[in-house]
Amino acid sequence: MKENFIRYPCVAGQFYPGEKHSLIKLLDKLIPKNLPQGKALGIVSPHAGYIYSGRVAGEIFGRIKIPEKIVLIGPNHTGRGVRFSIMTRGKWLTPLGEVKIDEEMAQLILKGSNYLEEDYLAHRYEHSLEVQLPFIQYFKEDFSIVPIILTDADLTIYQEIGKGLASSLNSWKENLLFIASSDMTHYEPQEEAEKKDKLAMEAILSLKEDLLFERINRYNISMCGYAPCIVMLSAVKALGAKSAALVKYETSGDTSGDYSSVVGYAGIIVK
Repeated sequence: MKENFIRYPCVAGQFYPGEKHSLIKLLDKLIPKNLPQGKALGIVSPHAGYIYSGRVAGEIFGRIKIPEKIVLIGPNHTGRGVRFSIMTRGKWLTPLGEVKIDEEMAQLILKGSNYLEEDYLAHRYEHSLEVQLPFIQYFKEDFSIVPIILTDADLTIYQEIGKGLASSLNSWKENLLFIASSDMTHYEPQEEAEKKDKLAMEAILSLKEDLLFERINRYNISMCGYAPCIVMLSAVKALGAKSAALVKYETSGDTSGDYSSVVGYAGIIVK
């Protein structure tokens, strides 16, 4: 991978405003004020255009104390790059400034994994991690990330990736946050989407990544980031997570008024 790779935003001006002032103004509207903030080991946050999923993301980020070190885990929508991709060097740019990759932490993770490979192609045009960054930057100027992108695999592989993350970072002295980027059911009627998303959210809230995988397949739930959620759950459980809570759930229909074909968005905190 390029030593000083700069990952430029690919959906600024599309999923969210491409100009700093306009972006801050929108984030001001999407993030509720004076929410009680607590520590979290992991979260599930959506990654659609802010007009649709921004209220859910705003609620989730408004309720947590964001640490300086963040592991971002997202699905591969583009098909580019390797199957299990980690960036270990460089920086990401958004309209709110640059975010550095934590090279020390990324190298620890890479060395401790049997599956992750150093790669930037999977990240170059993938939006699922990019859209999380402005919410974090709204609250925090000084933080670093490790970006990971995953594609389809068996449950055991996801669990091993998650446990590998935990093992690599078990002795890390600073607070960590694992962000699983995911939308929920895609393009189904509101009632059907709510039923399927309830099944998936129940599994996440019970911290049962195997149940999530089983329900995704049994009920044909089109949750694009189930793999990041499984990896996140496997990691935070190994690091001591005990409970999870649903913060907010909406669908695109709540914005568009069209409930005949919706996408679901869930915000979940794991402690």
